[in-house]
Amino acid sequence: MADPAQALAPAARDGSRSEVVAFLVMAAALIIAPFFIYPLFIMQALCFALFACAFNLLIGYGGLLSFGHALYFGWASYLAAHSAKVWGFPPELAILTGTATAAGLGIVAGFLAIRRQGIYFAMITLALAQMMFFFALQAKFTGGEDGIQAVPRGRLFGLIDLSGQFNMYVTVLVIFLAGFLLIYRIIYSPFGEVLKAIRENEARAISLGYKTDRYKLVAFVLSATLAGLAGATKAIVLQIASLTDVDWPMSGEVVLMALVGGLGTVFGPVAGALIIIAMQTYLAQVGQWVTVIQGAIFVVCVLLFRRGVIGELAHLLRIRL
Repeated sequence: MADPAQALAPAARDGSRSEVVAFLVMAAALIIAPFFIYPLFIMQALCFALFACAFNLLIGYGGLLSFGHALYFGWASYLAAHSAKVWGFPPELAILTGTATAAGLGIVAGFLAIRRQGIYFAMITLALAQMMFFFALQAKFTGGEDGIQAVPRGRLFGLIDLSGQFNMYVTVLVIFLAGFLLIYRIIYSPFGEVLKAIRENEARAISLGYKTDRYKLVAFVLSATLAGLAGATKAIVLQIASLTDVDWPMSGEVVLMALVGGLGTVFGPVAGALIIIAMQTYLAQVGQWVTVIQGAIFVVCVLLFRRGVIGELAHLLRIRL
């Protein structure tokens, strides 16, 4: 009788090969993109793509729906902007400060929420995010409704001037690709396989001896940290941190990005983020109707593309993306 692992090996190799090809195509497209598309738009899209990938790590592979991920994205943005503008930190330290802030908040929020499941977990994350939103609204260092503006980009490692669009773009691209590869490594590590097992059947994972709460807490903190990396980078790129970054609609947007692209797929959140940010940018002239259009697209995706754009494409081509 054939070994099941040997039988599955060719499929695994094919999946890995398709993902490598897709990654190389994505990287090549992002390298040449600034020559054809406004660089600031791509940088913004890459920040949100990393945010969506971080969120997808939690819900797509851990099965944990957070309605408060703007907490980590927004507060990382605030701390990165404040440390760069007020404390005079160079950009790399400012981004690390924001990322560390998100990691700390992720530990606290995860410790409080992780013992609950389903809608109770989602509501706790939303409540914590809204509590911190009102704190941001009242705190002096956040600038209130004005936010923190005119954030200096500075010089990376004291050598590379990020005021130039090309240098800033290369920096954002490197951060995005590094974050993306880290998430990919987490997903296909033994830790990631345990996460998938918990998502599919937590009771069975517990019966096998896994301490599921610990695994979920680590996944939560990793997701919050990477979301913070995206938020901190975004503050340096756009040179502003505002209440929009930490408000609940931002948490809804990242859910929409992951769903449109495809939950539980590696490249789905990237495609979803590009679609949503492109809509917000190029349909800005229609004003508040952008929200209506986004809602319509969400409904269409839920009804017709249950796996999301990338999920349906991968299913059609019988490959893993």
